[in-house]
Amino acid sequence: MSRYEASQVEAKWQEAWEAASIFEAKPTADKPKYYVLEMFPYPSGKLHMGHVRNYTMGDVIARYKLSTGHNVLHPMGFDAFGMPAENAAMAIGGHPKEWTYNNIDTMVEQMKPLGLSLDWSRMFATCDVEYYGQQQSLFLDFLEKGLVYRKNAVVNWDPIDMTVLANEQVENGRGWRSGALVERRELTQWFFKIADHSEELLSALDTLENWPAKVRLMQENWIGKSRGLQFGFERLDGGAPIDVYTTRPDTLMGASFVGISPDHPIAKELEAADPKVAEFVAECRKGGTTEEAIETAEKLGLDTGIRVKHPLDPNWELPVWIANFILMDYGTGAIFACPAHDQRDFEFATKYDLPIIPVFEDPANPGELSEAYVPTKAEKVRYVKGFAGEAEQTGEAGVNTAVDKAEAEGWGEGVTKYRLRDWGLSRQRYWGCPIPVVHCEKCGVVPEKKENLPIELPDDVTFDQPGNPLDRHPTWRQCKCPACGEPALRETDTMDTFVDSSWYFARFTAPHANTPTDMAEAEYWMNVDQYIGGIEHAILHLLYSRFFARAMQICGHLPEKSIEPFDALFTQGMVTHAIFENAERKDENGRTLYHYPAEVEERDGGTFVKETGEKIKVIPSAKMSKSKNNVVDPLAIISAYGADTARWFVLSDSPPERDVEWTASGAEAAHKHLSRVYRIAADAAALDAGEGKDDDALLREMHKAIRDVTLGVESFGFNASIAKLYGFTNTLAKSKAGGTAKQQAAKVLAQLMSPMTPHLSEAIWEMLGGEGLIAKAPWPIADEAMLVEDTVVMPIQINGKRRGEIEVAKDMDKSEVEKIALAHEAVQRTLNGNAPKKVIVVPGRIVNVVA
Repeated sequence: MSRYEASQVEAKWQEAWEAASIFEAKPTADKPKYYVLEMFPYPSGKLHMGHVRNYTMGDVIARYKLSTGHNVLHPMGFDAFGMPAENAAMAIGGHPKEWTYNNIDTMVEQMKPLGLSLDWSRMFATCDVEYYGQQQSLFLDFLEKGLVYRKNAVVNWDPIDMTVLANEQVENGRGWRSGALVERRELTQWFFKIADHSEELLSALDTLENWPAKVRLMQENWIGKSRGLQFGFERLDGGAPIDVYTTRPDTLMGASFVGISPDHPIAKELEAADPKVAEFVAECRKGGTTEEAIETAEKLGLDTGIRVKHPLDPNWELPVWIANFILMDYGTGAIFACPAHDQRDFEFATKYDLPIIPVFEDPANPGELSEAYVPTKAEKVRYVKGFAGEAEQTGEAGVNTAVDKAEAEGWGEGVTKYRLRDWGLSRQRYWGCPIPVVHCEKCGVVPEKKENLPIELPDDVTFDQPGNPLDRHPTWRQCKCPACGEPALRETDTMDTFVDSSWYFARFTAPHANTPTDMAEAEYWMNVDQYIGGIEHAILHLLYSRFFARAMQICGHLPEKSIEPFDALFTQGMVTHAIFENAERKDENGRTLYHYPAEVEERDGGTFVKETGEKIKVIPSAKMSKSKNNVVDPLAIISAYGADTARWFVLSDSPPERDVEWTASGAEAAHKHLSRVYRIAADAAALDAGEGKDDDALLREMHKAIRDVTLGVESFGFNASIAKLYGFTNTLAKSKAGGTAKQQAAKVLAQLMSPMTPHLSEAIWEMLGGEGLIAKAPWPIADEAMLVEDTVVMPIQINGKRRGEIEVAKDMDKSEVEKIALAHEAVQRTLNGNAPKKVIVVPGRIVNVVA
């Protein structure tokens, strides 16, 4: 080709890679393995530029490792269960299965043109019966080992969709699908015992040296280890003590009341006997259980009439209130309230006119109590009333003083607790992995036998009414008890979709095994050497995956080395795009009107709608969103410029951990550069073999490029590597080297670009006579001898000011350096024929001339 035609080139080389099966991963003893994995997508049916950036980063690493002699595993799958498919089924009258698999087909068709080095033979979706059947097998193993159990729990309940919602599915106190106000409801649920592993999950964070520090900190805070005081308030009516746990026992002298959850045993006891309490508790249960819901909800309380003794003063009585902001699952379900130093307590006490007693003073606002003053444990505070008298201590010292006093006097003990709670996995919906247990009137809850797995979802379900279709299916629930053989009913709850994504990385090592993993394959491929995904998954997905790896190891499905499954983690930034808001009119529903990028144009110093000429308000660097119409279709970019342009652009514009803004001008510039690279390579290929005067200089720059690009790729500095490639391209274009050196340099340029622009690089490699596929060619190695500089640039300073520079041999004699410096034009002009008063040469550093 006389010029670069991306559509022809990319189709040709994708066919060549597929024909050679070069990305199919098989264990081998003669190469070190490397497992690179991007967090797999939900099959929404639409690939976006965020996907392109994420998968391109992984592809750069995979291709680089392949060329450095590694046996690379780089798989792809789909996180395919969940509510969106049921939403779609309800909206269009179809079936979640059909919707999901159609979307998967569409997204695979969108991914393949990107030229990703994926082992497509390992692809699966979590809704494949083969996958979720093995997940059911894992569940039974976890159950046998005591890692999963069933109990009553207060949950977020959507009264319209009639399902439990995860905290993340509650938005502003409402269900994310129905919009209904979420209620608290007590249900029997299945739980994973992740809380038992709190200390191990916390301490092991220190071993994850190749994880971002911010991710480790987020997990540390989520696990939430704290040392505090546990004790019981003695009731005046002789009832059982009310146990509380507090991390701030240093504020005990500011106690105003004792608060209990609406779900506390005392509240339930009162509820059964008192209609007023029952009515109040029912009102409390209309609120959600998320921290956000509790923080923003109006504080509601009811005085139970119960009174307790303060542990430090038997004459000090405190009232016991039921309060809607206290959850049974946190601590003991009861608190002592110190309104002066806790904002929720402050709001509650203010509303119900309860005492607000300062324990220590806010140094910035002494004596003021317009809101709670909440010092950190590291902050020094002056105790107004407390264990330390008027002394100034840190909060941590005060906590220790309080714990020591309680233990010495025998009314409390220091206890270490964790914020992390057991993981509730039950969901009352159809499109998920069925929980493989049976309910028998005679035997109770009975695990299904493994030989009866998989328990498949029935296809003949309807979504014409709220609730779980499995509950109303005429036959699916009917089964025989695995223990006694009598008629029984299947569990209709399905698993939280976080379960599906908590072990997929292990399944990729043997995706068609008849057990959850093949230990020989897991031993070979695990761990994931490089995991790549968004920071939004920093806590739940990664924490749950870490727990699952431990549970799988306990059950014999992963080797001991895989207790921490991800050796290195990289969290990439988003791809953003300007939003084009029409400030002059609304859409047909009266909402703000946003235009697609293709609908607007820049002219006359502004941005306008092409058809109407209306002026547009431009909001730069916003997250791509369908609702704002600022999305860019990757297939449209590939059609216009080619996949390599899209890949080059998303890698080149900013460090990969930061956001990158997609612009039409940026894409156009990337395409022009790649076309220029092709022309430069074609010009080099047309040269006759031979030497030139710049051969040595070009080859030195080539080896510097090898060194710098390699360092960039290995450190995720893709933009730095690309910056070096821009510079080396310019050097090659301007060089007066001969044909032999230019062709060698162009081949190396193609190799260095191949992880980023694999199609273009294959075309150049072929053009220059490279052997085989560039994808399988060994990565170039920098010659250390060529990196040694023979010359040095020395600045010339005249009368204390820099006036020029000279390039001389590194080992040149000082007298020779002086001669060259004095011959410099700037020195000659300053001296004007006179001899210098002094010349000082600092070898390899500087020449000072005193005129």
